[in-house]
Order: sequence, then C-alpha cells, then structure tokens
Amino acid sequence: MKKSFILLGTLFFLVTACVTQKNTATDTEEWQQLFDGKTLNGWNIKIRGHELNDNYNNTFRVIDGNIAVNYDEYDDFKMQYGHLFYKDKFSYYKIATEYRFVGKQAPKGEGWAFRNSGIMIHGQPAESMGLNQDFPISIEVQLLGGFDDGKPRTDCNLCTPGTNVWYEGKFDERHCINSTVQAAPAGEWVRAEVEVFGDSLIRHWVNGKIAMEYTKPSIGGGVVSGFNPKDKPDGQMLSEGTISLQSESHPIEFRKVELLNLKGCMNPAAKNFKSYYVKNDAAACKF
Repeated sequence: MKKSFILLGTLFFLVTACVTQKNTATDTEEWQQLFDGKTLNGWNIKIRGHELNDNYNNTFRVIDGNIAVNYDEYDDFKMQYGHLFYKDKFSYYKIATEYRFVGKQAPKGEGWAFRNSGIMIHGQPAESMGLNQDFPISIEVQLLGGFDDGKPRTDCNLCTPGTNVWYEGKFDERHCINSTVQAAPAGEWVRAEVEVFGDSLIRHWVNGKIAMEYTKPSIGGGVVSGFNPKDKPDGQMLSEGTISLQSESHPIEFRKVELLNLKGCMNPAAKNFKSYYVKNDAAACKF
C-alpha cells in the first residue's frame, strides 16, 4: 500500500464535505448504476468505419443481464475497433466494472488484442470521433485476461491513446505501462476500479488491490489516428471527459458498471491532497 499522502507540486485537492465512517466502501458509498442490467439506454456506440450509433454486426448487446461485446456475426474483424460511451462526462469520481473474457477472438483480430479490452476515461465525446478514428483520445485502463499457457500478464495497465501522464514523478511518454497485479484466467469475474481526481491523480485497483497510480493526465503523444486535429490540443491538461468500454476483437462481458461521483466532495482551494479512500475506512459523499 502506498502512502496515503501524496505530494504533487501544484494545487490539488483535499476531501471535504465527506463523512468518514468505520466501514467498508460498499456499505457506505452511494454508487450510481450506469448499466441497468436490461438495456443500453444512456450509452452511445461508435465503431471504426461506421456512423455514431451504428451497432455494426450487433457488436454491443445485453445477454443474460450482462453487457456483451460479441463477434459472432463477424467474418473478419478488419480493425473495426468499437467503443460504448456513457452519455455524461465526469471529472472526480470512482468508476467500477465487473468483467470476464469469454469465447474465442474474432476472426483476424490482432495478436496483441487477445483477451484485451479497456475502460477509457477522460475521453473525448462520442460525437466528436472521426468516421475512421480507431480510439478516442483518452486514458485507457487496459483490461486483460490471462494467457492459457500461464505466462505472466498484468491487468489494469495504463495505455495512452493521444495522451500523456506523469508516472513515478516523471513525465512519461510510453504508450503502455504495466501494473503490479496479475491478470485472472479467462472466464473468471474481475472487479476493476479506477479513482479519478480531475487532472491530478488516477489510481487503478483490481479486486481490492492497488495496481498502479499516476498523475497529471494531458493530451499529447500518438497511437491514435483518424481524429480531427482540433480535438487534440497537445499539452492541454485533462480534468474531465467521457467513459467508454472497448471492443478490440475478443468477446468480453460486463455484469456491472457503476460510478461514485466525488465532485461534490472536493475542495479545489486545498494546498495538498489526501486520498479519501482507505481500506475499511471509507468516506461517504453526501449529495
């Protein structure tokens, strides 16, 4: 566990207007369910090469109460990456999903995309995506499933399509940075949580274990194509954005997508930052 106090060099945020209770996070926090368990109401679809909300080949659907990213109608994936966008933007929040990888990869899906998906945060709006844009300009929390041969593979890594971050106190231009938590076998449900504090701190958690953290997300870098240049002002800090779930050629199911909005609990005038979340000592935001 890393230290609760993190010194950042600029104005950050201190949790206020929150009530601390000796209890577990799930007992005290009021989560907003972004997925109703029945429909994709509130979500927008953008698949590379297709217009907004053209659900090509029925890629995104609800099956048995889960969001299913499915490729049974594909003959050739053809790098038709897709993203399922929630309708609202957020800035200070926790996003959590419970997911598992199932089935076989779509025909001609890239090798790197085997049991690979993601939660895209601080992203651009779905309607601003170019027709042939591959990924939203965003921060990606990379969701991975384990290899069948047992080779090591980490989960909830960081990837940066059109973005940059500071990692371990330094500006880091790597596209992907591995976490410290190993990926689960295919078919096993995993809970991924991401704490997002505007343009200051972001943390990834896997099944209650911290996987990685980084700071100062901003627009910049590469590994994104087909975008409108006006949507990529390099150097601009990312303090808010959309949330989307990824389609990268391997079937995946999400049985829960929920969000805890922290915006009302943050004090922008504070001179330093303290994480509001400590295991077994949760702060419940009151709205």
